[in-house]
Amino acid sequence: LPSHTLVVRTTLDTGIQKAAEESAEYHLRQFGKEYHVTQAAIVVLETNGAVRAIVGGRDYGESQFNRATAALRQAGSSFKPYVYAAAMEKGMTPKTMISGGAVSWGNWSPQNYSRQYLGQIDLTTALVKSINTVPVRLAKDYLTTAPIVALAKAMGVESVISSHKTMVLGTSGMTVMDQATGYNTFATGGLAGVRHAFTQVSDQNGKLLWDWKTDGNKPHRALTEKAAFNMNIMLSQVPEWGTGRRAALPMTRVAGKTGTTQSYRDAWFVGFTGNYTAAVWFGNDNFTPTKELTGGILPAMTWQRFMNYAHQNIDLKPIPGIDPAMPKQDKVAAAKPATADEEALKAAERPRVLSNATVTSLREIGQALKEAPALKLPDVPTKISAR
Repeated sequence: LPSHTLVVRTTLDTGIQKAAEESAEYHLRQFGKEYHVTQAAIVVLETNGAVRAIVGGRDYGESQFNRATAALRQAGSSFKPYVYAAAMEKGMTPKTMISGGAVSWGNWSPQNYSRQYLGQIDLTTALVKSINTVPVRLAKDYLTTAPIVALAKAMGVESVISSHKTMVLGTSGMTVMDQATGYNTFATGGLAGVRHAFTQVSDQNGKLLWDWKTDGNKPHRALTEKAAFNMNIMLSQVPEWGTGRRAALPMTRVAGKTGTTQSYRDAWFVGFTGNYTAAVWFGNDNFTPTKELTGGILPAMTWQRFMNYAHQNIDLKPIPGIDPAMPKQDKVAAAKPATADEEALKAAERPRVLSNATVTSLREIGQALKEAPALKLPDVPTKISAR
């Protein structure tokens, strides 16, 4: 670089950052003792890949370790969408029927959370109800683990995913950033490689040295559009009649998946709208179990609280491939947090931001100014006579 002094323009949205921090702290303060949980981490991406917020832990003053980017935690059932996405790539659909009965893979016989088994069910129901035996059967009989690992990598997951058969149920360690990045591929309709935290770098004189639009990574297609749309159809049902009902938003449709690991050590909710993707994790630094905390409780409640703020006073975009019309309220049984303090739960109103049309116009004006020829100043007399 030609200069040691640089001006870097980041993608940080201070409003969303504060809302995410507040939501994590609120739920830890209100319910941390009840569920024996002490930490949380959050990453929020705009669907264009811009990193809008990172919460690396409860208190930076107490611990500088960034749990959002450095902590490898088991994903549990929040990994299942990668398995189903591989199945969609192989030609299956949300309506494909498969056995929900008991399955054994060598000496491994996974059980469902309810300890019950089902007959023939469609893939949508299996994902929405988070049936364990179905993704295991998909990997064992139709996929193998290799294409699942390859797809997760293509979708932007940077952590090493084990190819062992148990990886199907999320036994590999992943970061919160991994999860937000991977799920953002669903939100973009199958395009990956768009995540970025900086938009421009310039020197102290204002000369542009690097620009994301021209110099950043170019997006690549990780999922076919058809597979991405099918996944979005299924994932949009999870907050409506599945395990993620506490994440439902009142103004726009939500898609996502909960995750809970063995002995309740990790709890996740990773979800997206047409505007933002966010991953939320709750757990303990020393890997001690929580008290039966699942992804559909505090992670979903935390996600809902700050995403409610993020979606105020903005142009709402549809999720690719699904009907943007809100489902009927009698179908969406969004549970409320166990508190009577309604005033404390009311999210602060987000200041109005520029509309998409205004932003586009301003960018066009800026580009026109860059391309405009330099003005020639008229000759100015070097001597001025006094009168």
